[in-house]
Amino acid sequence: MSRFETTQWSVILRGQSGQAEARSALETICNHYRNPVLGYIREHGFNAADAEDLTQEFFTGLLEQRWDVRADPRRGRFRTFMLSVLRHFLANEWASRCAGKRGGQLRRVAFDEAMLEAPSETSPEREFNRVWMLTVVDRARHRLEDEARVAGKQALLHALSGFLVEAPDPHDYADVAAALEMKPNTVAVHVHRLRQRLRELIREELTETVCDATALDAELRALRELADVDHDG
Repeated sequence: MSRFETTQWSVILRGQSGQAEARSALETICNHYRNPVLGYIREHGFNAADAEDLTQEFFTGLLEQRWDVRADPRRGRFRTFMLSVLRHFLANEWASRCAGKRGGQLRRVAFDEAMLEAPSETSPEREFNRVWMLTVVDRARHRLEDEARVAGKQALLHALSGFLVEAPDPHDYADVAAALEMKPNTVAVHVHRLRQRLRELIREELTETVCDATALDAELRALRELADVDHDG
C-alpha cells in the first residue's frame, strides 16, 4: 500500500459514508486542527468565548457533513484545503452577523474552484499556519516520548529535550554529560539520533496530510520556513 493511500484527504472523502470508523478518523483530524482553527478565528477579532463557539460550530459542521464538501486530493495540501474552508465559513458568519440573521443553525458553505485557491498571507492565515506548525511538531514529540517510555529511556529524552528542536551547541553537552555520567561525545550521538528520529516522525505526520511526494516536500519546506519565522519573532 502506498504511504499516501490513507491520508486526511481520504478520511474526509470517506466521512460521508457515515460509518463509525470513518467518523472516528474525522474526529481525530478535527482534534489535530482545533488549535490552528481557534487561532485563526481569534486573529479575526472574536473574543475568546465567541472564538470557542465558532470553532466548535465549524468542526460540528464538518463532522456532521452539513456542508457540500468537494475535497480534491489532487490539490495536494490538506492544510490549504482546511484553511480555505475555514476562511469561507467565517466569511459566511460575518455576512450573517451583519445581516442580523443569526438563528443558531449552521450555515451551508458552498465549495467551488475559487474557494480552493491558496489563501493570502494575512495575519489570521499566518497565525493558522504558525499554530499548525507547532501542532505538527508537538504531535511528533509526543510520539517520540511514547517510544522513549516503551524503551525505558524517558530520563535520557528528558535530559536531552532542549537539544531536539534548537540547533545544539556542542559546548552545552558538558553539563548534561556530567549529569548523565556520559562522555560528551556519547551525548552528541544520542542527540543526533533523537533529532533524526524526530524529523522522521514529523515527516510521517505530514505524510498524512498530502497525496504525493511533491506535496510532502512542499509541506516540509513550509514547516521549515514557519519555524524560522517563529524563531526570528
